[in-house]
Amino acid sequence: MKSSRKIMQIVILSAVLIIGGYAIGTTLFASGESGGIPKVGGTPPEFKLVDLQGNVHQLSDYKGKAIVVNFWGTFCPPCVKEMPEFERQFAKWQNDGLEILAINLSEDTLTVNNFVRQFELNYPILRDVDRKTERKYGLRSYPTTFFVKPDGTIMDITVGGMTEEYIDERIEKLLTY
Repeated sequence: MKSSRKIMQIVILSAVLIIGGYAIGTTLFASGESGGIPKVGGTPPEFKLVDLQGNVHQLSDYKGKAIVVNFWGTFCPPCVKEMPEFERQFAKWQNDGLEILAINLSEDTLTVNNFVRQFELNYPILRDVDRKTERKYGLRSYPTTFFVKPDGTIMDITVGGMTEEYIDERIEKLLTY
């Protein structure tokens, strides 16, 4: 009786180790192109999100343009600080082809609308209500910003708050590719 119990425990432990090893391996070795967490030099995952006016935006709609994809929330102090800075950068660079897509992290419509009105934001504010896009991009903290070159590859990923000077330098570099 004890022998068969021990064999069963070994079989279960082996199955757990194999499944766990597979899960860890696929996470660690996935690339941006194959559906894993996006990396510098890779391509960002496609998304299809709705803005505050109900218009649908897909990342592929912006093919050939320099894009800043910023994940943010009103609950995040560095995000709140960055949003007006992104607005100034958008005003400065939009005639040079810059696109900024700010993806809100599933907050309610009233909160987001009030925030956008308060700061007079004019770039697209997209809603990730089911957090699928957040998961595709592998977000761990906020804000997280992806700088995407016109060729569709990720030039830079910044996790955490940025100064306006840093944002300006990244955008200038992004537009010179």
